[in-house]
Amino acid sequence: MQPLEGIRVIDISRVVSGPYCTMMLGDLGAEVIKIEHPELKDETRFWGPPFHETREDSAYYLAMNRNKKSITLDFKTQKGKEILIQLIEQSDVLVENFRTGVMDKLGFSYEEVKKINPQLVYCSISGFGSSGPSSKKGGYDVLIQAMGGMMNINGDSEEPMKVGIPVIDITTALFATQSIIAALFARSRTGNGQYIEASLLESQIALLSNVGSNYLMSGKIPKKYGNQHPNIVPYQPYNAKNGKFIVTVTNEKLWKNFCKAIQREDLVENEKFITNEMRVKNRNELNNILDEIFISKNIEELLETFEKYQIPAGPINNLEQVFSDPQVIHREMIVEKENEYGKVKMTGIPVKFSDTKPSIRLLPPVFGEHTEDILKNMLKYNEKEYLELKENKII
Repeated sequence: MQPLEGIRVIDISRVVSGPYCTMMLGDLGAEVIKIEHPELKDETRFWGPPFHETREDSAYYLAMNRNKKSITLDFKTQKGKEILIQLIEQSDVLVENFRTGVMDKLGFSYEEVKKINPQLVYCSISGFGSSGPSSKKGGYDVLIQAMGGMMNINGDSEEPMKVGIPVIDITTALFATQSIIAALFARSRTGNGQYIEASLLESQIALLSNVGSNYLMSGKIPKKYGNQHPNIVPYQPYNAKNGKFIVTVTNEKLWKNFCKAIQREDLVENEKFITNEMRVKNRNELNNILDEIFISKNIEELLETFEKYQIPAGPINNLEQVFSDPQVIHREMIVEKENEYGKVKMTGIPVKFSDTKPSIRLLPPVFGEHTEDILKNMLKYNEKEYLELKENKII
């Protein structure tokens, strides 16, 4: 038994935010049916190199689409609409990330879908939400990082700097997944589905977290701190003799232990560093002292000492080092699966359950891999009807 076993999800999304959301639902046990147009594939299939060695799909696509079945369907046609309606009738969740208004024009607004299946949880993901002056605009991760303030607080120079992963897409997917599960829980008590909206811009604003709160409280535009923290010191990379490492000191107990570890207990009673507030005010002076201490020691020596005093610290790894880390391997965060289309190596599931364990059951599907199976076995189309749909390019 898996947490969402028995839940069926219709995935009419593409790129990152929608597919990542439905992938997480799939990891938790839901049956996810990914719908793509017969001639217009999810564009992430082409976002390479690298591409998989035995199939056409990019590594980018593979990262967002495991635990799904793939069906091709043109639901702009009348027959395609009928098939989508049949799928909706037999499903629990629908996720779409078209531009605002597109599903309405196609006849699949929430109000129309609610008539088909009032128990359905319908989640729309968009760039800017369904209302307001920007609601009709398209939204991509880097655009929202720019418009939502992320690029203006990231980095350590005057040049705006984006985060190196699609962090807003993935955050939106997390918020959407959480909300879908909450709506399913509510449905278990009320019997009714509901409409959920998630937008990249609103997710970005929520993600501003402490930096956004700092501004709202002070009215001051935040400085760029690069790898430093605006509210905590020390909490950043430092140079050792043989490279860089990270150390984080987030409370007064850790500060005292930290000073013991570096054999500078005099810093504990120094008025300039006696509290975190004072350390933040005098960060440059404190960092100059720490730089002199660390530069004469090797990373391994420093990390061994910090571990002894229970100070959170670690190396700054590249991805080769990450995926060879014994902890990463032990926690099954590298998974390799194989089917008739070849082997795929993936990151693992980041949450562990004691009983209803998530799992990777299906590799990311090749284009239209399950169309015949779903139409014949789930929707009960016969061979003649199936071939007619193919001939008319509805699937």
